[in-house]
Amino acid sequence: MMTTGILLAGCDNKPAVNLGGIGTTPNPYNYMKASGLCQVGNLTPAGQNTKSATMQVRSDDGYCAIETRMSGGHPYPSFGVSPAPEHGKAFIYNYNDHTYVTYTPNASYSGQDKFRVVLIRGEKEPREYIDVTATVTAPAVPGAK
Repeated sequence: MMTTGILLAGCDNKPAVNLGGIGTTPNPYNYMKASGLCQVGNLTPAGQNTKSATMQVRSDDGYCAIETRMSGGHPYPSFGVSPAPEHGKAFIYNYNDHTYVTYTPNASYSGQDKFRVVLIRGEKEPREYIDVTATVTAPAVPGAK
């Protein structure tokens, strides 16, 4: 499955996020449906240990994903979401040396949603944050004018 996204590793622009399997190791979350619209803007500094990202996504029961890693090229050992999105769900997991942040808006929702991803490098290390602002559009209703 492919979706338009951006690799958030040191703010590098990379190809779209692929949640499919790598080699012979299948992605355990590859069953998730990608949204018909997923565009993630550039990661920008937003304060100490904080970056912000914008996302455009359609509320068609599909996800939009961000892929990130620690500066050493490894996934974050721990993570969370606080506050959680009000109009959808965020899901974070590690796979194939990356940390994936997926967001799925509630069906037929249209408007803005925000959430904060908490990335934990280690027990005594400062936490890192990604503030995500999602602009969600509802799918077109056939025959509606």
